[in-house]
Amino acid sequence: MLDWVSNLYGPFFDTHNWSTVITSGDDWLIILSLVTIECLLSVDNAVVLAAQTQALPTKVQREKSLFYGLWGAYLFRFLIIGVGTYMIHFWEIKVIGSLYLFYLVYTFFRKTRVVRTHKLAGKSKSGLSLFWSVVLQIEFMDVVFSIDSVLASLAISPNPVIVLIGGMIGILAMRGVAEVIMKLMVIIPELQPMAYILIGIIALKLFLSIPLIDIEIPASVFGLIVIGAVIITLIIHYVRKGRQNQHERSDNS
Repeated sequence: MLDWVSNLYGPFFDTHNWSTVITSGDDWLIILSLVTIECLLSVDNAVVLAAQTQALPTKVQREKSLFYGLWGAYLFRFLIIGVGTYMIHFWEIKVIGSLYLFYLVYTFFRKTRVVRTHKLAGKSKSGLSLFWSVVLQIEFMDVVFSIDSVLASLAISPNPVIVLIGGMIGILAMRGVAEVIMKLMVIIPELQPMAYILIGIIALKLFLSIPLIDIEIPASVFGLIVIGAVIITLIIHYVRKGRQNQHERSDNS
């Protein structure tokens, strides 16, 4: 049992692995990709978490519940990454994971996504105070939300330290800049479909890595794909905006 736990979480305490990741430009490119995807895919999640806190009567309690939820999210992300790093080596898990990611893309573009939310009761039925009930619900939603992110991240890089750093920064960014990202997606609506196109590429990358096919797309290449996708998305947005403005001027004249 101890050996199994050591195999799962030992890499997180490997100082050589940490120093290699921190000093590697390619690894930071991958981490940037993970943070970008985490932020783009987690806006709805951040809205749900913020809505959960509205059951609390004061701003202090709402901020405090999100603070506890943040540290709980870090702990659960650490645990899930450890298990995921072990399971992702089984080709059956890779097939299931890739099919699940393809399903997420399919449901998004079919406009049949299930809105994941949680109804808050006016008072706790578990005997806990309202504050701790909200905190527990935030933690539960963090676990649900992290499954997609961890699976996608491990498909990009099998290094648990890279996935952990990307996840930690992504969670913090998601908490801090959710409102900014939401406003940005309103201004540039093409960002959201771009994120799901990237998820489709991640699913393909994961599926191609099974032993029967054995085609490995380097994580650094995927990092460049993310940067290229963002640039292309911005170009498409401004081209569309320019054409729309041109049509409006033509209609006015």
